Amino acid sequence: MSGEIDAARKFQRVRIIQRYLINPPMRALVSAGLIADHALLETHGRRTGKRRVSVVGVNPDGTALWVVSEHGRRAGYVANIAAQPKIRVRYRRRWYPAVATLLPEDDARARLAGWRQQSTRNAIERFGTQLLTIRLDLDGYRGE
Repeated sequence: MSGEIDAARKFQRVRIIQRYLINPPMRALVSAGLIADHALLETHGRRTGKRRVSVVGVNPDGTALWVVSEHGRRAGYVANIAAQPKIRVRYRRRWYPAVATLLPEDDARARLAGWRQQSTRNAIERFGTQLLTIRLDLDGYRGE
């Protein structure tokens, strides 16, 4: 029980820090293509239908991008993906239509071990409360 309470508190603290301090400048930097191995995900709210944009760390692999959600299904963008997997992704200064697939059976920690960007990997592991792997299949992306 204590572990669940600690995870819930950590989630609340991390969410506030990310929402108000980290994500606003990151969104601008990623949109401008100034931060490598990050992307913007555009989903639509599962209840409101409003457009939602989230910053995520990604690991490119061929024509797909891999994402590890720090908060699993608690993350708003993950819940939106579960409701509507057709999304848009801004990666390397260009928008791509994409299909997102949640992979709860995948070992997210093992997936992170292969990421190129050490700082992104460390942040996800440090701030994460419930890791979940997501594969983004981009339409029109030719890989690196």
